[in-house]
Amino acid sequence: MIPTARAETSERVPTGSSQIASAERLLNRNGFVPLYFQIQRALVDKINSGELREGDLLSSEWNLARAYRVSRMTAREALHGLKASGYACSLRGRGTFVTKPKLDKPQAQLRGFTEEITRRGMVPASRLLEQAVIDADVELAESLEVQVGTPVMRLYRLRLADGIPMAVQKAYLSLSRFSGIERINFTEQSLYQTLREEFSVQAAWAAETIEILPATREESRLLEIPTRTGILSISRNTITEDRVPIEITVSRYRADRYRALVYIPATAIPVDATIYKNNSLRLQNNSEAL
Repeated sequence: MIPTARAETSERVPTGSSQIASAERLLNRNGFVPLYFQIQRALVDKINSGELREGDLLSSEWNLARAYRVSRMTAREALHGLKASGYACSLRGRGTFVTKPKLDKPQAQLRGFTEEITRRGMVPASRLLEQAVIDADVELAESLEVQVGTPVMRLYRLRLADGIPMAVQKAYLSLSRFSGIERINFTEQSLYQTLREEFSVQAAWAAETIEILPATREESRLLEIPTRTGILSISRNTITEDRVPIEITVSRYRADRYRALVYIPATAIPVDATIYKNNSLRLQNNSEAL
């Protein structure tokens, strides 16, 4: 949506540079789009084209005012809009730096990390932290609907996008349903793709619990964020069309990179809603234990 047009007041602005003339030509001073928004859009275009990269220091309000021949207030609004849209952040005493907007994680679309990142035009990667076989405790057995003591694969991975740490994930799958899956190398292999292609299992829906939790020391180190920083925690129980639990996954996403996007339907299916409620309670217990 284009912002409501607003007239520029008369302003005292520095003059006299070839760079100023070049930048001034980028602005349409006779149109309906406010000057601050035109500057903001020009900066976003530079970020998207790669001319400005993440971590680059942006021009100060004063330099933007000089370059575009506008007031400092107009330049300040342009930078504020850039920060509000997730393309910049300010550090006290250091200036304003280019950042990348947060990735929306749609909660009504059941996708694995690999597919999700690929769809966004980024390169997914995984660092295998642990792949082990454990015995299901009471909570895992209840959530996966297996007997206590059933062998379960625990898959612990650091997930990256374009080389940047995005999330740490722990997935639990019963070996009684997926015999041999513990021998597959999931450093490069997608878990959901493996389930589809190797085991002919298709995920139908999932029950999820979403929380904001403080990062542990290990999570902070892996995600390269300060200790105790808030992270987006999503615990998922994935279900087949036959209502058989496939996996339990606990994902910790960087809150400065992700935000949850939830779609709420106008109607609900009572039976599935009951199953969802039951699994959500189990997941809440599991997320505390894991």
